[in-house]
Amino acid sequence: MRTALRLALACGLLALSAGAGRADEITLNAAHFTPAQNSFAQSFLKFVDKVNAAGKGVVQIQVRGGPEVIPPGQLGLAQKNGLIDMINAPAGQYLEIVPEGEAFSASTKLPQEVRENGGWDLMQKIFGEKGNAHLLAHVDAGTGFNIFTVDEPTRSEDGGMVWSSLKIRSSPLYRQFFETLGMTVIVLPPGEVYTSLERGVINANAYPVFGYKSFGWDKFTKWRVDPSFFQTDVLISMNKSKWDSLSPEAQKILTDVAIAYEQESLEAIRTENQRQADEMVAEGQQVFELQGKGREEFLAKAAKASWDRMESRDPTYVPELRKHFQN
Repeated sequence: MRTALRLALACGLLALSAGAGRADEITLNAAHFTPAQNSFAQSFLKFVDKVNAAGKGVVQIQVRGGPEVIPPGQLGLAQKNGLIDMINAPAGQYLEIVPEGEAFSASTKLPQEVRENGGWDLMQKIFGEKGNAHLLAHVDAGTGFNIFTVDEPTRSEDGGMVWSSLKIRSSPLYRQFFETLGMTVIVLPPGEVYTSLERGVINANAYPVFGYKSFGWDKFTKWRVDPSFFQTDVLISMNKSKWDSLSPEAQKILTDVAIAYEQESLEAIRTENQRQADEMVAEGQQVFELQGKGREEFLAKAAKASWDRMESRDPTYVPELRKHFQN
């Protein structure tokens, strides 16, 4: 009830301010899924600055905030219902609305390849139908997710890891994958992870290296398990009805900036991801590398879990999505 009330109040404030700006200029309200100091939010703010520079007099974006405005798990619904114009959020945050969004994380192709082979147009159709959303960009796609543990991992006979000892914080995106490995899985929003690690409710966490340290989680998780799995699935999208109401000029500005930033962010995150990984290692975090058959099975199960779940939820587009998103 408190969450619903907070969302209603926040959306009321957004509606009141939706007309802000010059009369001949459209202002779009936006929200992001992480706190402002997090690397993903900082990346989104760079995109916003680029749009606002290119769109003066035509279209502007006004960022209302992050989880303090709309909880991450409610961003997709808020956008679908027109309570927010634009969101920066992983597809994995609203798989209940668009289960096919999981193809972004299961993908073995880069965003540019997906645009060129028709996959982007197919996903645009699906998100429009199910989420009342218009996709602008798949950003920060140059990295994946890692498992981080409090205690030193135990190596299994096949070169992998003994997973059964982990009580791991998960997002809905990779819950099924972790369950196939035999972990105890607890789904938590990022805002509850620090306290859960501090109190011993969980002894492992999963998140990209990019932005991990900004939450302070590295204070507890002294081991990083490599390799990473999946591909980060952060999308910038708009309420489709709002998108359709924009002038062709405004749509072109948003599209052009989005495509350019999609590639720019991919290249930037690779460099920044390595810098942040090196920083945590320099401060005492150690790396546990999966090897041999254990490594192969870990990656194979990751890929299979996503497609199996999509198939079970709605198989309609799965064969076509595989052609566009998987090598």
